[in-house]
Amino acid sequence: MGFDPRTMGKPVYEALSQLRAQPNQDEARLKEQKNQAVELYTYLSTWGMMRLKAEEQALSQEGKKQVVKKFFECLEQISGQAHLAGNQGLQTLKDLDTDEYLGLTGLGLAIAQEFSFWATAVYHDIKGEA
Repeated sequence: MGFDPRTMGKPVYEALSQLRAQPNQDEARLKEQKNQAVELYTYLSTWGMMRLKAEEQALSQEGKKQVVKKFFECLEQISGQAHLAGNQGLQTLKDLDTDEYLGLTGLGLAIAQEFSFWATAVYHDIKGEA
């Protein structure tokens, strides 16, 4: 079987669609989700994977935290690298050798681009900043 170009897009679309469909979300939370999904690439390219994972614990805005968690779930699923999502993710990233970490970061950047694209589609009716 050849490469399926939906390999990255499909899990990201599904993750954002699931977040969007959660009950009892107000406009502010949806804006947080959309803005965080769009900003993932910039954050990751500026600060790196370990800081993004640490930020997941530090975020006080629940909508933003939800998106970062979904990002690491998608990264784990697509990469096949176990223990990226959840509390053990920072330790997993810390323990990777340099080549593995850099490869995962490259894949993470591609996934972050997908988050940015799909946020615009999934949250098409959400305007403005949170």
